[in-house]
Amino acid sequence: MGCGCVLALLAGASPRLALGLVWLLTNLVHRAFHGIVLPLLGLVFVPFGTLMYVLTYRPGHGVPGWGWALVVLGFALDLGNYGAGARARERSR
Repeated sequence: MGCGCVLALLAGASPRLALGLVWLLTNLVHRAFHGIVLPLLGLVFVPFGTLMYVLTYRPGHGVPGWGWALVVLGFALDLGNYGAGARARERSR
């Protein structure tokens, strides 16, 4: 992907939009998943983790060792976003 820095900035601001663009403009999502259900669930519930999985997946090899560290980091970012949203709702009450 030629615009890696732009994708990284976009992913930080809106991981769902970044994953949607990767899905529409490349074949990376189709390589990583065999179907539409899992990527759609990932888009809705864990967009950072799904994006990291899609970007680190290698056909025939799966996700390499350090790739799993990035997937776990993405999942941790998703959990952090959910926690920050819950904290903001508590403060607004």
